[in-house]
Amino acid sequence: MSSFFTKSGGEKKRKRAATTSADKPKKRAAASTSTSSKPSLKSRAPPSKKKASARDDSISGSDIDTDLSGDEIREPNSDEEASESDAEAETAAEKRLRLAQRYLEKTKKEVDAYGFDAEEIDRDLLAERLQEDAAEAKGKIYRQLAPDLNLAKADQIQFRWNSKTVTSVAVCPPYAYTTTKDGYLTKWKIQDLPKNQWPQTTRKKPKKPPAPPKRQPERIRYSRSNPKKSNDKEFKGHTSSILVVRASQDGKFVVTGGADKRLVIHDAETLNPIRAFTQHRDSVTGLAFRRGTNQLFSSSKDRTIKVWSLDELAYVETLFGHQDEIVDVDALQPERCVSVGARDRTARYWKVPEESQLVFRGGEKKSSSKKVPAGSAAHEGSMDKVAMIDDELFVTGSDNGTIALWGTHRKKALHVVHFAHGIELPLRLGEVSAEKEPKPDVIPPPQPRGITALRTVPYSDLIFSGSWDGVIRVWRLSEDKKRIESVGILGEEAASAYSSDKAEQQQQQQQENGVVVNGEGKQQQQQTGIRGIVNDIAVFERGERGRDGLCVVAAVGKEMRLGRWKVLKEGRDGAVIFEIPRVEKETTRQKEEEEQADKVNGDVEEDED
Repeated sequence: MSSFFTKSGGEKKRKRAATTSADKPKKRAAASTSTSSKPSLKSRAPPSKKKASARDDSISGSDIDTDLSGDEIREPNSDEEASESDAEAETAAEKRLRLAQRYLEKTKKEVDAYGFDAEEIDRDLLAERLQEDAAEAKGKIYRQLAPDLNLAKADQIQFRWNSKTVTSVAVCPPYAYTTTKDGYLTKWKIQDLPKNQWPQTTRKKPKKPPAPPKRQPERIRYSRSNPKKSNDKEFKGHTSSILVVRASQDGKFVVTGGADKRLVIHDAETLNPIRAFTQHRDSVTGLAFRRGTNQLFSSSKDRTIKVWSLDELAYVETLFGHQDEIVDVDALQPERCVSVGARDRTARYWKVPEESQLVFRGGEKKSSSKKVPAGSAAHEGSMDKVAMIDDELFVTGSDNGTIALWGTHRKKALHVVHFAHGIELPLRLGEVSAEKEPKPDVIPPPQPRGITALRTVPYSDLIFSGSWDGVIRVWRLSEDKKRIESVGILGEEAASAYSSDKAEQQQQQQQENGVVVNGEGKQQQQQTGIRGIVNDIAVFERGERGRDGLCVVAAVGKEMRLGRWKVLKEGRDGAVIFEIPRVEKETTRQKEEEEQADKVNGDVEEDED
């Protein structure tokens, strides 16, 4: 009996059944139908060499130049080319990269033909910015702005509205915020404004071309305090006069402090009050944001400085040390601030993390070797203003008209400018005494004009000060950082007002002769430029890093910010904007060329002699 195990090897092999030619197309058709629904990688046939060579010719041929001229790379049009590019995606990507590099080399040659390299310019700008950021992080002065400003061509714009004395001003470009004694907080747009319409031209040609129109700020919205809510503890706004305002750098918050002992946080866009803090026990007189953050320092007449965090809308801590009411405070990037106490005549430098303070005492002793002008009351009774230059230098302004420069490494002032805004005219005998024939000894000595506003451009050499002499004076820090030098003034008729000594002497002579006197026997004070008392100054730079100049906004009023011991009846309540352009580079180049030409001409003349 035969079985599978007993058969030979040749018999065990199975033989394939013979297939006819008619069966072959059916198998192929079935295979094609089975693979068409879900093709496999093995079933794909590689593209033919003819098609690949044709595609290579289309990419690397003469069409490249046409594509490069249009700044685009031609995409495959037919479905066949698209499928072939998908099959060889890596090769096409490499070729596109090669073509892009060729295009960059071509543009680089074109740029070199014009004589400048954009890459080097970007490197220089980046290096300059990194150096400035590093200097600012160290807290040092890194910009010299005073030589680049053209004060003579500063444009002055004065605007008014129906309000009382403007007490403070803050800026967050392109907006400015002002506060008044009657409780108004107003938001203005002062940058990128549409220009006014030009005056209509007549048939006759004017002798002089018309001057460009001045751009007036646009009032966007405002809010007002409500005295009827003084007993409402849940009220979020002010109930009395607003004395100070500051805006955060990120444009989210506007903070105001008032005589109602309230510190109110507003939404910068809508001016709606978000929250009101009532931790201070007296009027809030000063505010300062820590640079680059939403940490806030507030000073008050209750002799304390409080620290706030606006991101959490929370109170942090209180700083004690002043012996009299604190009237101003300023801060920069580090967690430190500087404050001035009015009658204690001290400036205190607060180191918040270390919980320590440095005390700087003002006033000059009788044994001082500095020359003080005779016949004037130069006693310092109150420190009213403070502004930081960098992390180690700051300036203070006092009621005796002095501006003092201080350093954290020395207890005494580095430099003092006496009578920075001049001296007031002496009173007439009829105004001093009611007697018919008063004695001349009764007339008090002329009093200096106090410093009512002080502001600096952080980490630069610029200082701005204000009083009631009708101008804003511009100062600069010397190169050795030990002196304050006068640069110029801002205001109409600046040239005549700047020579104050001669003008005051003429006025005194006219007063003694009875010329500058009206019918009622009172002194007629003629004030030009800024008409009023400058209560606050805000400064911001136009353009990137101040390349388009500076914009100075001054808050002006008939009365002082914190009292009425000085009132100017002829003053106007409002604000003044000064747009200071930069010195054009072309003029400096022309001056250098002229100087070189003069030197050459001088040398030629010497040789001829």
